[in-house]
Amino acid sequence: MNFAAWQDLARRDAARAASALIERLQALTAPQRRAMVSWHPDATALTAAFAQQAARSGPLAGVPYFAKDLFPVRGVPMHAGSGFLAEVKAAPTEDAALVTDLADCGAVLAGTAHLHEFAYGLTGDNPHWGNVDIPGWPGRTPGGSSSGSAALVAGDVVPFALGTDTGGSVRVPAAYCGLFGFRGVPRSRWIADAFPLAPGFDTAGWFTRTADDLLTVQTALLGASEATRSPRGLYLGFAGWAEPDPGIAEVVDAAALRLAPAADDASRAQLIRAFHGSTEAYATLQSIEAYRSHAEWLDRYRERYGTEVWQRLDRGRQWSEDAHARALVKQTALRLMWTQFFLTFDYLILPATPFAAPLPEQRTVANRQRILALTTPASVGGLPVLSIPVPLPDGLSTGLQVVVNHPASPVIGWILRRLRDEAP
Repeated sequence: MNFAAWQDLARRDAARAASALIERLQALTAPQRRAMVSWHPDATALTAAFAQQAARSGPLAGVPYFAKDLFPVRGVPMHAGSGFLAEVKAAPTEDAALVTDLADCGAVLAGTAHLHEFAYGLTGDNPHWGNVDIPGWPGRTPGGSSSGSAALVAGDVVPFALGTDTGGSVRVPAAYCGLFGFRGVPRSRWIADAFPLAPGFDTAGWFTRTADDLLTVQTALLGASEATRSPRGLYLGFAGWAEPDPGIAEVVDAAALRLAPAADDASRAQLIRAFHGSTEAYATLQSIEAYRSHAEWLDRYRERYGTEVWQRLDRGRQWSEDAHARALVKQTALRLMWTQFFLTFDYLILPATPFAAPLPEQRTVANRQRILALTTPASVGGLPVLSIPVPLPDGLSTGLQVVVNHPASPVIGWILRRLRDEAP
């Protein structure tokens, strides 16, 4: 159901809205429910929440959503996808700023969603809670780290969910699950009180199933500034800097070129040159911050971390001063390039992933690097991104990244309205 259908049901019968949501949760297999859902209120509390919120006049009145289990919810233990965090960190005493703002808009918090352990991964694989699959595609990861959030929207349990994006954790799940998504900017108040991975790169974000619903969220939370002219954008495809699987480039190119012209040779060369090395700079700077976020626990609770995540965190204390300095230089140069780009253009479209949702044997370090090559230019740049799904012939999907220079950029509304109006 979309936003309008949930709002209508909640206004007519709050108890029925609550039971409809719980029925959707119960329809998941027990292992998938455990892998996706960290907490949800019981039927009585959920009915009360629907009744209260549906009576509001806010733009999201009666719309249920899940929050990634990094956003504090008063009185609810936070796990952050781990097996021990709730034991060493007291339950929050206040709601996250974003949860509070959504409540003011009338949204109904239906629960919290599991994630890749401590948000440090691009798959939904989790040794503590189980691996999340894309609904209807057993064994296919919905992408991470916002795996539970994306899968709950893709499975039509809720029409909307909160995620976070550090190196692609909204953009990749949106692409794999065929969702629309939005990644904000680091250091905003909506991410400041979330459990951190790397504060200089962490951003708040969200998912919806339709362009129209995402436009509603954007308008509710960020306003809906209208473009006073047709925005000017470019599309940088895979050629020359990223290697997609067979058949991906043709489909992605066709979708992107409906929204922006291909970059000319000079612009292409400049962008590719600027993006070269962004993955390495990201890996250095982000992992240093991630280590600092976990320094007090990393050695003491080593056996309680998943092996892969522990190793990624441990890497953050092993970089040399020279490596750190080189990464900072690259970050500065890339951000300068983005500043120059936005003096001329309003947006840049990039592919989101080089392949569809992988099976377990395809979740390799090499494939992780192929994804990060596409996502880290915006992450190192600290920029907001609109995610647009691109269906593939086999029923899976990939996506586009629309990189803009401000979370409230009118480009976002311009594109979403266009896609809404073109939807069948």
